[in-house]
Amino acid sequence: MMTELNDAALLRYSRHILLPEIDIAGQQRLAAARVLVLGAGGLGSPVLLYLASAGVGRISVADDDVVELTNLQRRWRTAWQARGRTRRVRRPRRCRRSTPRCR
Repeated sequence: MMTELNDAALLRYSRHILLPEIDIAGQQRLAAARVLVLGAGGLGSPVLLYLASAGVGRISVADDDVVELTNLQRRWRTAWQARGRTRRVRRPRRCRRSTPRCR
């Protein structure tokens, strides 16, 4: 199933679309894609943001860990106030803020 891209999405992803390896069909496939990321820690956190920024349509996160004080030096995207909250809830919110189309 191909996902239609509106004018704003075409403009946002225009550099991807210009690449012959991706083009408009590839960007539509990214918009229709589903990805599961295992872990939202030091490696998973930037992966989630890059996937959302690339235009992946649906991203799921599997991580039952919580943000602890000892995590903050390795988690550059995690705020001090996030201590005690699950990473599984925090990461998707950040992805949606950067890319509203992402679910």
